[in-house]
Amino acid sequence: MPGARLALVLLLTINLFNYLDRYVLAAVLTPIGDALLSPDNPAKETLLGALTTAFIWSYMILGIVFGWLADRWSRWKLVGIGVMLWSLASGASGLANTYFILLLTRCFVGVGEAAYGPVAPAMISDMYPVRIRGRVLAWFYMAIPVGSALGYVWGGAMGWPWAFYLVVPPGLLLGLCCFFMREPARGQADSDAKPPRRLGWREYRVLLRIPSYIYDTLGMTAMTFAIGGISALMPHYIVDFRREPDLEQVNRLFGIIVAVSGLSATLLGGITGDWLRPRFPGSYFLVSGAAMFVAFPFFIAALYAPFRPFPWAWICIFLACFFLFFNTGPTNTILANVTHPAIRATAYAINIFVLHALGDAISPTIIGGINDLTAVNGHRNMNNGFLAVSGMILVGGVLWLWGARHLQRDTERAPRLLDELPAVR
Repeated sequence: MPGARLALVLLLTINLFNYLDRYVLAAVLTPIGDALLSPDNPAKETLLGALTTAFIWSYMILGIVFGWLADRWSRWKLVGIGVMLWSLASGASGLANTYFILLLTRCFVGVGEAAYGPVAPAMISDMYPVRIRGRVLAWFYMAIPVGSALGYVWGGAMGWPWAFYLVVPPGLLLGLCCFFMREPARGQADSDAKPPRRLGWREYRVLLRIPSYIYDTLGMTAMTFAIGGISALMPHYIVDFRREPDLEQVNRLFGIIVAVSGLSATLLGGITGDWLRPRFPGSYFLVSGAAMFVAFPFFIAALYAPFRPFPWAWICIFLACFFLFFNTGPTNTILANVTHPAIRATAYAINIFVLHALGDAISPTIIGGINDLTAVNGHRNMNNGFLAVSGMILVGGVLWLWGARHLQRDTERAPRLLDELPAVR
């Protein structure tokens, strides 16, 4: 499609700022806690975790609304509105002088990002065919580790509250660019797909009849539960529990690790999935599940191994991040390949809702709550919270491996999925 590369570059750049805005909070969580919460507050860790939870809840709930709109309205306009809204809300986070106001602004960041999250991958899938879709989406999703890393580095360098203020101008500019982009036709890269005469509840219920979609969503939920909670609290964990006093240096090193490991793993995962697809029809599931089983021992080693003191622990954190990010391209490619183009944005929105509602919308608060409940004489062992959620990494791996047997059939069936509706009761 003419203009596909320009559209991909713009969406990728927006995704970088999407995750930068999201993880700036994690980088400045310690000074925020010092500024807005009493050190004697017995629920301090729970409240800090709830800042991420509040953002996620607004993001996932409104994502359903914007996904539904994206199947019916101009997607570029939705993206532009969303980018500008979350940029303004992120800037407002820096103005917060009470915990409640900060909590409210993080909710509005979630509203803005909800207008982008389910829409962008659906548009990319309309511009690139199944044959190369995995690697293209891997390029798009490499913004997750790189943007997250930039959030840690940016937050560590700028500090609270300037890290929030300075993301507003570029965000507004990117949002404005969206209003000048050409809308891609839905399903143009899926030659066998026919547009439905109407979209109603029956068309969306067909998603429940796609085994690959179900297994992929459940696996992503388990993985998000673990990695979402861990990533939201990792710099705070290293500074407060592992006693590394330089927050700026911790954010910088963790950001570099996330960027390098995540960028390489996301791209390699997408390329590997495409390369193995002719040999193994369930390749996207297989590479994702196998990577989870490799990541798990490295994460446990970072918490408990004899060489856990820094700087050696950074090696284990790097390897754990690498294998955790390996699934990003393949699992999102599965979502695109097994759903009909006419309902693809809503399919992504429902996936986002489930994986966040049962994943990182609750895990940061659960980790903080476990740390508070297991405190002894006021001393919190943050390993307790991380260990409690880490087992979900293995659960995600099992679900993805189990889903591999369905992928070829579901991919072949996707363009004709809505044609089967007369038989659906």
